[in-house]
Amino acid sequence: QPYMVALMTEVLCAGGRDKILEIGTGSGYQAAVLAETCREVYTIERKEHLLDNARETLSGAGYGNIFFKCADGTKGWEEKAPFDGIIVTAAAPGIPESLKDQLADGGRLVMPVGPRFSQVLVAVDREGSSFTEENICGCVFVPLIGDEGCDG
Repeated sequence: QPYMVALMTEVLCAGGRDKILEIGTGSGYQAAVLAETCREVYTIERKEHLLDNARETLSGAGYGNIFFKCADGTKGWEEKAPFDGIIVTAAAPGIPESLKDQLADGGRLVMPVGPRFSQVLVAVDREGSSFTEENICGCVFVPLIGDEGCDG
């Protein structure tokens, strides 16, 4: 939904973010939106054919600041961490610890959290070793699949 992409981007980018991790590349639309306002976007997709299509589309559109990886997004992209912002475009019962660990001090993570058919969009801010959460709004997303997701 374009509205949800806009809302998540606004919540994530409040205060500006240079280096973003996106979990769930899908078509690449969210990555393109982020690439317009952020220095670097690292995006992970577990389905290789979706990642290949998004890479081809976004590279063809001239985006040189988006980096792609086919992997379990619940584990993040440790070798590129820390990230100023992390956006997750699928829902899980809780926030994966791997993603919290990869969030930079002063960084923000935005993702839907809750049971399969009714979640809350949550913003998590990191200050040192402390994390604070803010509920943004109700939502419904597809499940986050992976070791620290719905099937982990």
